[in-house]
Amino acid sequence: MGIGHYMAKEVMREIGNKSREFYEFILPPVDMVLQNDSLIVTIDMPGFDKKDIKLRLNGNILSINATREEETEGTAIWRQRPRSIDKKIRLPIAVKDDENPAASAKYRDGVLTFTIPAKTGKNITVE
Repeated sequence: MGIGHYMAKEVMREIGNKSREFYEFILPPVDMVLQNDSLIVTIDMPGFDKKDIKLRLNGNILSINATREEETEGTAIWRQRPRSIDKKIRLPIAVKDDENPAASAKYRDGVLTFTIPAKTGKNITVE
């Protein structure tokens, strides 16, 4: 193997590492929908176990942390799927730290669904 081949291989490996880091930064894809006085947050997280996913709600910031174990036997040629997720999402609703909203989360088929009641506000009479 010549030096040129070795350098090309190293460059490709570094590009792969940077690509994985980029995808770990922008992933997972998130959808938010206001529906029936609730905010529903849907997050694609295939390949993770439910027990390895941690959610924390602090004010209107939803923190998602997840790590999965490497399951590779043999030599990995290419790795792009994220092994860990550490994402903070600003929710479009106000939640005070001292409130205890009845939030719920479900993880099925690689999709995490987080539901939290959204305050509807109150009517104000104009005099």
